[in-house]
Amino acid sequence: MYLHLGQDTVIKVSDIVGIFDMETSTISKSTRNYLSAAQKEGQVVNVSMEMPKSFVLCCDKSRRITVYITQISSSTLLKRTGFIDEISNV
Repeated sequence: MYLHLGQDTVIKVSDIVGIFDMETSTISKSTRNYLSAAQKEGQVVNVSMEMPKSFVLCCDKSRRITVYITQISSSTLLKRTGFIDEISNV
């Protein structure tokens, strides 16, 4: 299954490590430092030029880490993955 992050960006759901709300997660200095380091390493992909609402941390099969910054809210992205539906069926 794939997740649409906005614009022309689609990622595999199986590659997702986490979906994070930009406003609440960047309160932590550790998160800000991580995002800054990822930016310097060239691991950040900005999906939209609009105000970012969330970021998605991905790791593919070759262990390459990519951080996608998107204007779509973390709750909307989570709903799109269908993960919440799976939990409610348990």
